[in-house]
Amino acid sequence: MNKSFGLLFYVKRSKMNTEGLAPIYLRITIDGARIEISSKRYVNPSQWSTNRQKLNGTSEEVRSVNAYLKTLEHEVYEVHQTMIEKKLPLTAVNLKNRLLGKNEVPVGKMLVPIFEEHNKQVKALIGKEYSKGTYDRYETSLKHTKAFLLWKYQVNDIDIHGIDHEFITSYDFYLRSERNCNNNSTVKYLKNFKKIILICIANGWLDKDPFVKYKPKVKEVKRDFLNTEEIETLASKKLVSDRVSQVRDIFLFSCYTGLAYADVKKLKRSEIVPGIDGQKWIYTSRQKTDTDSRVPLLPLALELIAKYEDHPQCVDEGLLLPVLSNQKMNSYLKEIADACGITKELTYHIARHTFATTVTLANGVSIESVSKMLGHKNIRTTQHYAKILDRTVGEDMALLKQKLIAV
Repeated sequence: MNKSFGLLFYVKRSKMNTEGLAPIYLRITIDGARIEISSKRYVNPSQWSTNRQKLNGTSEEVRSVNAYLKTLEHEVYEVHQTMIEKKLPLTAVNLKNRLLGKNEVPVGKMLVPIFEEHNKQVKALIGKEYSKGTYDRYETSLKHTKAFLLWKYQVNDIDIHGIDHEFITSYDFYLRSERNCNNNSTVKYLKNFKKIILICIANGWLDKDPFVKYKPKVKEVKRDFLNTEEIETLASKKLVSDRVSQVRDIFLFSCYTGLAYADVKKLKRSEIVPGIDGQKWIYTSRQKTDTDSRVPLLPLALELIAKYEDHPQCVDEGLLLPVLSNQKMNSYLKEIADACGITKELTYHIARHTFATTVTLANGVSIESVSKMLGHKNIRTTQHYAKILDRTVGEDMALLKQKLIAV
């Protein structure tokens, strides 16, 4: 927010000394609040020009005093500009303190401690209200925020009142340019940051939302999935080791159930229960969103469960499947894709996309049922998969047209 700012040099006749000389003072006014600073120069009041705010005359002493006043004026403007650039709370008192070398500028609420306290609370609630991944994302967002403050303002922290629309748009630019984040990552980091701003507003520390005119949009990302032939190739392929086969089997389990990696890893045997139809269902909750997920088990999924029923890790820990770390799973999946001649970049999350598209929607399962099984909070999330299938239909029809034309 722009603030009014004015400087005025004047002779303070009320402090005239015994020699008839009066001190020159500098008055700084910001938004109607004023402070005074002594120039420590005494002059004959009769030589002072109120309009020109300097001494009249051409003597060496007059030129020296006027030059000093001009230098002091420049220093004030430089300090004023620095405080604006660094988003320091701009008041007449703060400017005076900084000009006089008192850098302990009194400030209001600072951003970084608020962000750190938020993250501390998220960490304490891991496994209750938040996942470890959510905490990690907020920590990364805090790291980016600190780096941005140094890059843009050369400071380690900032008063929350210095956060305005210009701050938000500059942060957006920083993430895209300096951090090389794509559009969706940039939007997500700023969404994390916005939560901190909303905390400030809710507590009455801020009265305006700097995000009001910031309207970014998440771009739809192309979601890869396996088609029926690729699933069959994957399932029937003879692989080089039991460990690689184990990774393949757990990936296929997610293709048949739609569960994300984190949900399969924590899945307990006790979460396989009789459903409303008397058949075996998965009754669990998604780690990411803490929403219920109810999935009837297909015969192929039941076969995989039976295959690892006596696996030591499953027996000892009561787990349904022996899941490796996400990093190892994805590493093996690349090896499996090469062995199967699958050119798509095979990551574990593709299994969830495959369930939503090839296994369910493409076989006539309603989008409402798919949304419920995936544990989506909003059916619009599930509709992305339907759009993928629409594109596939369009591509297939285009091929059909070409064949018909050839005939």
